[in-house]
Amino acid sequence: MTTKFYDRLSNDLTQLLENPINHNVTIEVGEAPINQIFKVHSYILQSRSPYFKKKFDETPFNENHVKELKMSNISSNLFNVIIKYIYGGTISFEKLEISIIFDLLIASLELDLDELVEYLQTHLVTNNASWLKLKFAQVLQTSYNKNFKIIQNFCNNIISKHPNIIFESDNFNSLPEDVLISVIELDDLQLEEDKIWDYVIQWGRAKNPTFPTNINEWTSDNFLTLKTTLKNCFPHIRYFNISSEQIVEKFYPYQQLFEPKLCSTLPTRTIRIPSNIISNIISNEHALEISSWIDRKETPYTENNPYEFKLLVRGSRDGFDIKTMYEICDKVSNTVIVLKVEDTREIIGGYNPLEIYNNSDGDWYDSKDSFVFSLKTENLKNSIISRVKNFNTAIYYDSDPTVECLDFGDALNLRYNLKTQKSSYCGTNHYEKPIRSNDDRFSVEEFEVFEILPKK
Repeated sequence: MTTKFYDRLSNDLTQLLENPINHNVTIEVGEAPINQIFKVHSYILQSRSPYFKKKFDETPFNENHVKELKMSNISSNLFNVIIKYIYGGTISFEKLEISIIFDLLIASLELDLDELVEYLQTHLVTNNASWLKLKFAQVLQTSYNKNFKIIQNFCNNIISKHPNIIFESDNFNSLPEDVLISVIELDDLQLEEDKIWDYVIQWGRAKNPTFPTNINEWTSDNFLTLKTTLKNCFPHIRYFNISSEQIVEKFYPYQQLFEPKLCSTLPTRTIRIPSNIISNIISNEHALEISSWIDRKETPYTENNPYEFKLLVRGSRDGFDIKTMYEICDKVSNTVIVLKVEDTREIIGGYNPLEIYNNSDGDWYDSKDSFVFSLKTENLKNSIISRVKNFNTAIYYDSDPTVECLDFGDALNLRYNLKTQKSSYCGTNHYEKPIRSNDDRFSVEEFEVFEILPKK
């Protein structure tokens, strides 16, 4: 039987760090004027870190028989944590912000501290998942660039269930190729294959901003360039999952991109898209968020939505006229309207608990429960909800063709044809706060109206 006295060993080595007798290395950390010099022992550092072993082998002794290193890319605060770990095998997170812990993870990888790299990843995923989601784009890109497997798996699990968090993020078009490929190769990515194709094409076109906007104006060189841009992405698309109608609609314009052999040997994706939300705009996670607001929940729903979102109107299917919405939704209550704004890709909308009236005379209607909102895809915590404050001017209906509007106070004002006429806008009156940063007029890419029904 072997007895191990690790606590005493750790304490003695930590004391040696604090009183560096016979040190033979100095490490200058950080940039002046806040740089700091650490006196350390090469035999300890090189036995704990391959990085330092290599550095010491490359660095000669000076006239005082001391090796001098400079590390300007790491702060003295971070290095102080790392050097205590190297000497004593201890680390404390009590006074460290989460962002510092993440920086510590990056520094630990660069210093080849494998044990600490694994521990820090596990700590972040277990104890700071909400922060990782808050900084999702940064965390995702860093995790692939730095090869953090545990955090990669954490990110992949989120993307698989909520693909809009990456595909609809503001940073999507700037994703590195290896990150995009890692996403589209996921076997359980909860996104239809034709939409994956659309996003891949969008990413490829963003990499070639000089191409004509109209694909009919493209030259053979344009197609060849895009083919080169996307050559590593194409093998990860499951073409056999796309219907013949979609093949004609979405692939035919890009037929010059393909070789004769289009088939893929990849497995079919395990798609489990929730049946309670069928939308071109919002995700199931967005629907849970809206349902939480309807029920005034302090803790939002994360699963098991109590409501069914029954699609009544879709602009691309039924037309974009407000008049059409009135005709289809007349006498329907408890509705949510969602809109994707042209160019900015903002997702905004409102909840209306009242019956919709196909009223050509125009009138205000009272509500205490209506609200408007702005939904975020990359970070749901940044979504905005604005509840009605002037109850007697909550909702305004007018289906007269000369007026043709639906208003939530002055907070969300929808006018005429939502797609062809840039007449809709968001104001600041009658509801708690604005849902857009400006009152510019806008048109929409798509809009949908859902009836909200309790699940049976």
